[in-house]
Amino acid sequence: MKVSFVDIGVENSGVLVSFFSEDEGLLIDEKSQNDKEIKRLYEKYRKSSKKNKIKQSIVDLIHPHNNEFSRIILFKIKDLSSMDEDSWINQGGKICQYICSSQITQFSIRIETTKKNIELMSIPARLAFGIGMRSYKFEKYKSKNKSNIIQKVLFITSHHTTSENIHKNYNAILDGVNLTRDLVNEPSNILTPHEYTKRISNLAGPDLKIKILNQKKMDQLSMGALMAVAKGSRNEPYTVILEYLPNKGQKPLVVLGKGVTFDSGGTSIKPSGGMDEMKGDMAGSASVIGLMSTLSKRKANANVVGIVGLVENMTDGNAMRPGDVIKSMSGKTIEVLNTDAEGRLVLADIATYAIQNYKPSTIIDLATLTGAILVALGQEMAGLFCNNDELADNLINSGKKTGELLWRMPIDEKYMKMINSKVADIKNIGGRYAGAITAAEFIHYFVEDIPWAHLDIAGTSITSPKSDVNDSWASGYGVRLLNQYIRDYIEN
Repeated sequence: MKVSFVDIGVENSGVLVSFFSEDEGLLIDEKSQNDKEIKRLYEKYRKSSKKNKIKQSIVDLIHPHNNEFSRIILFKIKDLSSMDEDSWINQGGKICQYICSSQITQFSIRIETTKKNIELMSIPARLAFGIGMRSYKFEKYKSKNKSNIIQKVLFITSHHTTSENIHKNYNAILDGVNLTRDLVNEPSNILTPHEYTKRISNLAGPDLKIKILNQKKMDQLSMGALMAVAKGSRNEPYTVILEYLPNKGQKPLVVLGKGVTFDSGGTSIKPSGGMDEMKGDMAGSASVIGLMSTLSKRKANANVVGIVGLVENMTDGNAMRPGDVIKSMSGKTIEVLNTDAEGRLVLADIATYAIQNYKPSTIIDLATLTGAILVALGQEMAGLFCNNDELADNLINSGKKTGELLWRMPIDEKYMKMINSKVADIKNIGGRYAGAITAAEFIHYFVEDIPWAHLDIAGTSITSPKSDVNDSWASGYGVRLLNQYIRDYIEN
């Protein structure tokens, strides 16, 4: 989708999208005869409505009389003053839905208002971001019957230069979200751990350094927990580190991602129903990759390191078994009682790698870790587990700003006791109850006292409900949230 910005009067043909509100009327300044005709058409429609108020949320005028535009589509804004950043982004998504359903591929957008405290120069970029979010499709393996795709959007604005510069920042975020979606939507026979490393390597640049640890190197580092997960697969495991370190002397934020490219459950094999969805069990790692791409593209002023553990959890004669005891990179031993609780093993070793090599100021991990979080929160919010109140509050605030919502869940020594083992330092499950909490406590055991947050995104990243800005099986959850957190609480 190509997005362009031009001055008022440059474009007066094709399909025009604009807006109206009850308190201000048509949100177009009358700067030409064409504008006056649009205003006249709007007023005529309004006066023909009951009590002179337009109840419809969309007014679609096809072949309007005495006008150079072939079609004018007006969207209703209920309360212009209350529209914040996320509201305009969602409005862009609504525009995309209507435009695509109308089989329109090119259109222009125009909005002007004299109302105070309206960030008029930012609105076009926010609308474009929402359109881009909603228009995403993953159809690369379809040979026919592909969806209607918007090809060109033109914003007509007197602030076109400033709006275009603002759009570049939003576009970096959009690219990161859609990269995450692409990775999660890929079938696992295509996106093996090795293929995944190649795609990550393509992101390398002057500001983004990438290191890859292969099986031999991880064996030398004694990353026994991560490698135990991969023992039943023919596809070798990898750990990939992405360094974005523009500032000397600043301790980095480290973001960890679970990258299980397919999870059969291993020896504790999953039931066949819904197992196809386990191609998305690497969504946490994909969010990390999308975030690091965004930070690099928008040249964020913050030191951030992303680390992802890439494995496939399969079952064969060499696979990890229930009852096995494995030794992690930290030297702590783990009793494996369920091989389908494997993501936490991956996170344990990459957390240790982060601590030993980067001395992070903060660690945040993302993982499709438990079905228990779906039982607790459904698909509207991700579970947040955190050992630092300020960090938790800041992440929750960032979630509210972006619409990627979090709900804080408890952690406590009593839950940690549930994963005490009689034969090792810790066991990888805690029994029937509090499954999402004991999974988080397992990771907590390895990060210890470092400020840390665990985001269980099992309900928000895959099999995603449709929204104003998402029509994809993979939502890209986490990129906007953490980008906002970094902007608000590290850069500023």
